[in-house]
Amino acid sequence: MTALQMGITIAVCTTATMLTRFLPFLIFSSKDQQPPEVVRYLGRVLPAAIFGMLIVYCLKSVTPFAGSRGIPEALAIAVTIALHKWKHQTLVSIAGGTVCYVLLVQLVF
Repeated sequence: MTALQMGITIAVCTTATMLTRFLPFLIFSSKDQQPPEVVRYLGRVLPAAIFGMLIVYCLKSVTPFAGSRGIPEALAIAVTIALHKWKHQTLVSIAGGTVCYVLLVQLVF
C-alpha cells in the first residue's frame, strides 16, 4: 500500500467514525425534539445486552473441570457484579473485573 493509499484509507475511516459518533448528537440536538421511542428503548436495553455478550464471549473457552480453570473467571465475575451493584457504572464494573482477572491470572494462578 502506498503512502497516498494509506492516507486515503485513514481519512475515510476517520470520517466514517466521526460521522457515526456525531450524527446522533446533530440529529437530536434540539431541546424540543426528543429521540424516537426506539432510540430510547435501545438506550435502556443495550448496556445489559452488551454485558451479556461480553460474558458469553469471555467464558466461551473456559473448561471449569480442568485444573484451576474457571476459578479466576468466577472470581472476576463476582468482582464485576459487586462493583456494578455498588457503583452502577458499567465502565467501572468492566474495568474492575478485567483488572481483577488479569491480576489473578498473572499473579495467583
